[in-house]
Amino acid sequence: MHWLPPQASTFASEIDFMFWVILVITGIAFVIVEVGLLWFVIRYRHRPDRRAYYTHGSKTAEIIWTAIPAATVIVLGVWSGRVWGEIKRRDRLPANAVRVAIAAKQFEWNVTYAGADGALGTPDDFTVRNQLHVPVDRPVVVDLTAEDAIHSFFVPVFRLKQDAVPGMRIPVWFEATQVGEYEIACAELCGLGHYRMRGMVHVHTQEDFDRWMLARAAGGEGR
Repeated sequence: MHWLPPQASTFASEIDFMFWVILVITGIAFVIVEVGLLWFVIRYRHRPDRRAYYTHGSKTAEIIWTAIPAATVIVLGVWSGRVWGEIKRRDRLPANAVRVAIAAKQFEWNVTYAGADGALGTPDDFTVRNQLHVPVDRPVVVDLTAEDAIHSFFVPVFRLKQDAVPGMRIPVWFEATQVGEYEIACAELCGLGHYRMRGMVHVHTQEDFDRWMLARAAGGEGR
């Protein structure tokens, strides 16, 4: 649908499909409940010549309207749990991923890249403000933390959202599928300047990403 952001990561399509399934199920339930409510309001409205009649109801109907929603919630929970695990579980982080660290603070994203040695946390690391540069078609693991308040790292086109919490280092991963520039937003109200906490993801071809990394590691600006 046009009102959803474009899909630009490997798990975006499955998340969107799950969204539509849940929307259809809840939409059908809403229509059934509202139609039933209107029918009961009209069918059993007060009339001067009608006496009230007490009835316990139907045990069969109660079992049906309890069992169907329960089964639906269980199926959706198992399904969404599998997708959540693929994205969030630390033991499933891709081994061959590009690794970067992002420290959120009021009101910016500080992205740290590994230098020539390829390892984070060493003297040749370099940091770029509000710019996340990644290669296309290759997993990227982001180690998230925050300096002052809870922030939320949100890239709509990747269907990726993860809180950044002070005192915690939380890994999250994605694999971009389209070259381009996409917005990073903070999805957590983090202070008066929350509205301007905006960064950009630059998705390059592998060759362009390698050139950008070499230029930045050498002290140049890159693109």
